[in-house]
Amino acid sequence: MNDEQRTRPVLVGDERATLTSVLQWQRDTLMMKCAGLTPEQLRRKAVAPSGLSLLGLVRHLAEVERGWFRNVLNGEDVRGYFPKNAAGEWTEFHVEDADPAESFRIWEETCERSRAVVAAAESLDVQGSYGEQGYSLHYILAHMIEEYARHNGHADLLREAIDGTTGE
Repeated sequence: MNDEQRTRPVLVGDERATLTSVLQWQRDTLMMKCAGLTPEQLRRKAVAPSGLSLLGLVRHLAEVERGWFRNVLNGEDVRGYFPKNAAGEWTEFHVEDADPAESFRIWEETCERSRAVVAAAESLDVQGSYGEQGYSLHYILAHMIEEYARHNGHADLLREAIDGTTGE
């Protein structure tokens, strides 16, 4: 994926169209940061001493999408794709033996499911909950944009350290 292939944000439109298009822009940005790399490069923890890798970010964001859209907003009980290990640690960032194709498939399918959940919601005021705390779709979309934007900043640094590629 390159810059021209990313979904352009809606600049003049209603709030739902604006929020969902900006979120898709962020998703596309992550895909662009990962494009053209080998499995080894995707797994590389390129910024010491951090354990972050591009593949770890993809796997993490699959979990974030699942948690917020399916479990919180839609009230499902979907278990993690990358469950805890024997030490009780979440494993999405443990990518040494991870299959990039499988990880991207999970992330892309999860994003598609998230888009369907959002499309089915009657308004941005629809609420889900985590425990006793309620969350509106409006909040969740804003939070997801923030989540992707933060991690896309990480992806910028990782990609530059891997092969020198820079850009938004």
